[in-house]
Amino acid sequence: MPFPDIDPVAFAIGPFAIRWYALAYLGGVLLGAAYGMTLLARKTLWRDGRPPFEPGAIWDFAFWAVIGIVIGGRLGYVLFYNFPHYLANPADIVAVWDGGMSYHGGMMGIMVAMALFTRAKGGNVLSSLDLLGAIATIGLLLGRLANFINAELYGAPTTMPWGVIFPTDPEQLPRHPTQLYEAALEGLLLFLVIRYATHVAYALRRPGLVAGIFGIGYALSRIAVEFVRLPDIQIGYLYGGWVTMGMVLSVPILLAGVALVLFASGRRRV
Repeated sequence: MPFPDIDPVAFAIGPFAIRWYALAYLGGVLLGAAYGMTLLARKTLWRDGRPPFEPGAIWDFAFWAVIGIVIGGRLGYVLFYNFPHYLANPADIVAVWDGGMSYHGGMMGIMVAMALFTRAKGGNVLSSLDLLGAIATIGLLLGRLANFINAELYGAPTTMPWGVIFPTDPEQLPRHPTQLYEAALEGLLLFLVIRYATHVAYALRRPGLVAGIFGIGYALSRIAVEFVRLPDIQIGYLYGGWVTMGMVLSVPILLAGVALVLFASGRRRV
């Protein structure tokens, strides 16, 4: 299947080019905040009818979310994906315009930002992480679609009829569109699972449960796709020709998710 003719640059204003990747980050934050506001406004969803903070405050958090994602995503990439290069060239650490962001790092960055923001508001930190888990899938969906448009992070060669020939692939072979796999699993499917948990099972009444479901769902989705996704060229496979850095970084998220689900499930829902 040929790669669709989509320009990675959404539009340009003079010498300044706005890429779909940047719009995906911005759209993920704005749409996530809008959806989060609806969750916060429905107080019956929350334990004792108390969301972690008032609905309108999420727009204040949106600013800190962007900072947390950028700093965490960049530091995650520097430390886990190309540390020798940045150790030798520390000035390149701030060159985010040249690419290089880690989803795991960005996730940690926004979690820290959310925890600090919620503590300042006097709310329940676990409930705020539940909120984050409920809205983060939107950003993951848009981010993976942007990866596809950029023709990056594609998978191993495949004979499946949906294999895509990416213009950035020097071998020009049909490959697994792993960006779309992750968009479907980490984004759409996980959103629907969490939507059921929040609105049917009332999981937000057990602080930590939704965050745990997100952690498990994200980690399992990422690990599954890593089996057919090519590793970063500067790292390669870590062991046995199949273990990747993405898998390794997903294991702590999976374990934390399981721990949160067990902890929250043992509490009485109110």
